[in-house]
Amino acid sequence: MWLPKLDYSSRKYLESGRAKLRRFLNKNLPLHRAPIIESFRLDFIASQFKPVTIRSWLLTAVSRNLREVEVSHGCNNKVLNMLPSSLYTCKSLVSVKLNGRRLLVDVPRMVSLPCLKTLLLQDVEYKNEDSLQRLLSNCPVLEDLVVEGCKGDNMVKFIVIVPSLQRLTVNILEDLDEFVMDTPSLKYFKLDYYNYKNHHCLIERMPKLEEAYVELSFNHVYIDRFIGSITFVKRLTLCIDDVYGDGFVFDQLEHLQLCTCDEQHTSGAVIVRLLKDSPNLRVLDLFKMEYHNPIGLYTWNQPSTVPECILSSLQTFKCSGYLGRPRERDLVIYILKNANNLKTATIWFPTVDMKKELVLSSRASNACQLVFD
Repeated sequence: MWLPKLDYSSRKYLESGRAKLRRFLNKNLPLHRAPIIESFRLDFIASQFKPVTIRSWLLTAVSRNLREVEVSHGCNNKVLNMLPSSLYTCKSLVSVKLNGRRLLVDVPRMVSLPCLKTLLLQDVEYKNEDSLQRLLSNCPVLEDLVVEGCKGDNMVKFIVIVPSLQRLTVNILEDLDEFVMDTPSLKYFKLDYYNYKNHHCLIERMPKLEEAYVELSFNHVYIDRFIGSITFVKRLTLCIDDVYGDGFVFDQLEHLQLCTCDEQHTSGAVIVRLLKDSPNLRVLDLFKMEYHNPIGLYTWNQPSTVPECILSSLQTFKCSGYLGRPRERDLVIYILKNANNLKTATIWFPTVDMKKELVLSSRASNACQLVFD
């Protein structure tokens, strides 16, 4: 009755076990005596308990100066309205994690979460298009935000104006009418976003950004807006389907991972543009993102002038899924021939003949070690 950390899961129980757990919590949770509940976690299958039952347990936990709450449930076809309104005005909450298909996020007009630093919203359903914005605008010290969308989640607008935010992970599955980001303190940014319709898109620059993982697919106007906001990044993982515009410089970028998959039909023009715009690049990694088809590079045309980073700063080159086709071979040989300070070049999956061809190719750096994996 004094334990500060409460973790309950009903997934492993048969019906009799779930009934016992329900009776246990209904009887004992209201009698819990600890002045502060450090963490309260519920993990269940939606059909096992009524929403009103879950709400009553959460109400009790919130009333005990709750610091961390996590609610996870299995597959469900009905909207689950189980979160009490007091959850949105709990001044002691530091972390909130909500994970479950059609778990309703119904944000009241009065919201105050002055201590909330971590917020995860995965596969939830929003009451209306303003729910997310209203929630975020009342989290003045929020540092870590994860928003994983799902089909039919009612997320029409994604508006994140949070000056304190340092880490942001976003996966959006539905087309939006509006995408706005103003996060000047952001250090880590992961975005998976496909939108093929015209929409309002505004992304302010992120001068403190250190690492970004960005997967985009829409017209070049929107790609330019995203690219323009992340030029301060030091480590970048990128998957895009079009060359971005002129005028961008990644002068702090040292580590670049570029996806060369079938989904985005990656062209040599994208690689050349990134190399030219990254004068201090030290690591170039051509790879395939998980679940993407490994078709590889579609085109490669040797640039008229060698990019500065290849001549002066590039030390590590990696190429996975190498098939030895002319365009891939020409790119790899180009890197080996011109990278004066290259230390290692790692090629994945080459055949014996491909290995011989690359071993015999000229290398600008005598210190370069050619590795086949």
